[in-house]
Amino acid sequence: MTAPFGPERWAYEITHVLNAAFGAERFPIDIAEIAKLYSKQRYTDDPIIGISGDDLPKFDGALFRAPDGRKGWGIIYNNRIRSQGRINFTLAHEFGHYLLHRQAYPNGFYCGQQDVVRWDSEYGQIEHQANVFAANFLMPLDDFRRQISANAKVDLDIIAHCADRYRVSLIAAVLRWLSYTEKRAVLVVARDGYILWARSSETALKTGAFFRTSAGPIEIPAASLPIRQDLLVDGRAAVDHDRGVWFKEPVREMTVFAEQYDFSISLLLLDDARPFTAFGSESEPDTFDKMVQVARRREW
Repeated sequence: MTAPFGPERWAYEITHVLNAAFGAERFPIDIAEIAKLYSKQRYTDDPIIGISGDDLPKFDGALFRAPDGRKGWGIIYNNRIRSQGRINFTLAHEFGHYLLHRQAYPNGFYCGQQDVVRWDSEYGQIEHQANVFAANFLMPLDDFRRQISANAKVDLDIIAHCADRYRVSLIAAVLRWLSYTEKRAVLVVARDGYILWARSSETALKTGAFFRTSAGPIEIPAASLPIRQDLLVDGRAAVDHDRGVWFKEPVREMTVFAEQYDFSISLLLLDDARPFTAFGSESEPDTFDKMVQVARRREW
């Protein structure tokens, strides 16, 4: 038996119930409570009966069948995680597995950081679906658009407001904004002078502002804020670059250094004008959404 809905539809169904019960100002979501109540109502004989933290050195979270012949499922998250936003996304991710995949995978799931934190990737169809559910469940698009319109000018403080509203990580909030904005913007996550992964808005991608995932490491520019950490104040800074630093056009770079994860988060904003076209079919990044361990070659 397969799940009746896909990840977006499941998130919409639950959002509709929550909106009707609590109204628009119902954030952040109490994921554990909602998961238990909703699953008990929807699947009386197979609900989520427990959610708790535990020491999971190799995993961020897990969905498992209740032991000792008891009916139902449990969710565990790694209580070593310090970020509440990351915990919340982990819980929503495992709730997504429960709704979408438990019947096909009766032994449950153990999900590592690359499965949960890299929520916009296509690391695997199953993990991708759980991440899509989590993003839509935690940050409903209609509410997110009310916070930041599609053509609004943003900075990291504005997006951080959304991260606080939904109690998610800054990366999760930036990626949600990138999914619908009309602005040309690129998110770059870097470590040790190299890009770990990057994501472009649709308008940026169409004008060639992206980082190719086809071959080789991408070294971040020497003038970029992750390299010039002397410019950071309280782990963050913003600077306007001339053309030739990140792309062949001026870029506003806003960077936060996530010390607990030892990586930097940079949001690159470009002008609305269309300064150049995409590179053609060869440059179409068919694996663009995949998060990768190493950096990739820069395209100009």
